[in-house]
Amino acid sequence: MGVHRLRSLMENHPRIYRDIRLRNSRLVVDGLNLLYHLYFSSGLDQNHGGDYAAFENMIERFVSALRVCGVSPYVVMDGGSDPSDRKLETVNKRVTNRIQRAHRAAVSGQQLDILPQLAKLVFKQTLARLEVPLAQCYAEADHEIAALAAEWQCPVLSNDSDFYVFELQGGFLPISLFRWEEVKQTGSHQYIPCKRYNTSSFCIFFNIQPQLLPAFAALAGNDYVDLRKTDSTRKWAQVASDLEGLLHWLKGFQQPQDAFEAAVGMMGDMNQKKKGELLQGLFVGMEDYKIHPSSLKKFFIHGIAPPFIPGKEVREALSGFLSPNILDVLVLGRMSLSTTVDHKDKPSAVLVSRPIRQVMYALLLGIRCPRGVEERDRVGLELKVTSVQPAFRGVKPQLNLNSLHKAESSQCLQVLLETLGVPQDCLGRLPSDLRLQVAATCYWLKKATPPPDLRVLKALLLWWSNEDSTRQRIESEKHNQHYNHKLDMDVSHSLNQWQACLKDSLRLNQLLGRPLPEPQTSRLYEGTIVHHIIWRMKSGLKLKKLDPPSVRRYRSLLAATRRFSIPEPATPSDTQQKATASPQQQKQQQPLTDLTTSLKQLFLLYDDDDEEVETEAHSGIRGERDALLDDLVSVRTRYKTKERNKHCNSTELVHKQCKGIL
Repeated sequence: MGVHRLRSLMENHPRIYRDIRLRNSRLVVDGLNLLYHLYFSSGLDQNHGGDYAAFENMIERFVSALRVCGVSPYVVMDGGSDPSDRKLETVNKRVTNRIQRAHRAAVSGQQLDILPQLAKLVFKQTLARLEVPLAQCYAEADHEIAALAAEWQCPVLSNDSDFYVFELQGGFLPISLFRWEEVKQTGSHQYIPCKRYNTSSFCIFFNIQPQLLPAFAALAGNDYVDLRKTDSTRKWAQVASDLEGLLHWLKGFQQPQDAFEAAVGMMGDMNQKKKGELLQGLFVGMEDYKIHPSSLKKFFIHGIAPPFIPGKEVREALSGFLSPNILDVLVLGRMSLSTTVDHKDKPSAVLVSRPIRQVMYALLLGIRCPRGVEERDRVGLELKVTSVQPAFRGVKPQLNLNSLHKAESSQCLQVLLETLGVPQDCLGRLPSDLRLQVAATCYWLKKATPPPDLRVLKALLLWWSNEDSTRQRIESEKHNQHYNHKLDMDVSHSLNQWQACLKDSLRLNQLLGRPLPEPQTSRLYEGTIVHHIIWRMKSGLKLKKLDPPSVRRYRSLLAATRRFSIPEPATPSDTQQKATASPQQQKQQQPLTDLTTSLKQLFLLYDDDDEEVETEAHSGIRGERDALLDDLVSVRTRYKTKERNKHCNSTELVHKQCKGIL
């Protein structure tokens, strides 16, 4: 929701606010507003796919600031879309605008408020780890936030202008004026300096009756009703064009009905039917600000969820562990997909993970679902709707939303791995916290179009092998003139596809009850660093050496993914074609070249004087020998200078290997 132009009005009249010191209080937090504010106000990366670890750190600092002041946050987040679809036109316009901004961001390099794909999951996971109470509503959260705050008589933290209208005894704290990074101390107490708004102050300042404030919001226009779209006369247009003018006009009324009838009367000639529709719309708009009893109080205090969907999925959905899009699929048969920073001429990055979503639809809607799901995605710069049928491969007839909470974990794991096309033995030797991301990556390697460049895969594996060390090395280069290079559109699109595969794999895993452990999403990707690693590889610049534990981790990841990325052995005819191909054709055929070479290069990263590492490297070679090409795997890891020179004279590739380039 949101009242048009009301935030600007408040910026012009800061005296309406009261300075307060927030401490020792409950605080109902508008989760989605907080998420956007923390991410967009902090300068974190948007165009390279997100800086999730830095975002996690910011969330931790925010919660810590509240707790040190004795403030107990209760976070409430939006769920599915409004089932009435009253807001659909507004939503469509916002999505189209976001699609266009994402293209401009890709081309210009500007940060234009495009939220990275996994930011919401990082937000929820971090709050859960910090044991911050969180509830996800079945639809929009505004009414539940207001109801809970009214019941507890505590303030609301948000940037939504609708909270200037709800009558809340505890007041409304705009996030933009909430100085949580400036915790102060008085005596033995710490507090957060901020500004509080109360409706009584607004009504006194503008000299209107309190009961007219919701009527003012309806006349000003919000996401549900907007009189500016009507064929009004110049007289009404002059009144409504300026909010202060509208407030001045409202001084002459005592009751909302009188004001509404006078407003409709100023809109020119219209028949009774049209007049009745306008009045009804205004009353509905005003009723939206009536506060009803809270349905979340019992959930936060006793864990009792309002009924909506069966089984434990009720608690999962309300606790925020199931995506709000799941609710849209159930209620509206609709799925709104992420907008990524991509060039308009690239296909939507989320197309690659559609088969995963089709299995989700089958689980949610059942085996006899007569209808498809409307997927809302971009084509070029336009929002398009495509009907997508549920897919039942790997989904047994008895496995559906009503039975998921009773299903065996092994059965759910089978559905997940069959969907991703990954055999279980491929993941068996990996640590449990790596299995889901590796399975999603294997799916991406098979399904992405065009096939991912090998360097993109290497960069991801390097990051997972030792993110802290990699971050320190790359961060030290930030002042280098080469660090802030232009966004590589092909690399960006490939990584957007990978995130889409990971995101939908995480969703399916959640829906199935987490047969694979859910990884800490903030550790999986750091956009600016991964892009910089790939840029260094493409530029022929060497990377610093990895420590032995990181190498072992890298080798495990490499072994798990290699079967999906090593090309099939060439036939004699293929060899002949390659020999006669032009250099340009050979370059195009090279996106996922032999990963055995990567293993050889990896071993060359070790220090020459490390005997323990040499032993590990040789044992790694022996373990991989049967699966990889013998002539490359038999390479020794310790090279003397003379031997290096001998090998380096053969080809430029070996020359780079001897330098330790990945």
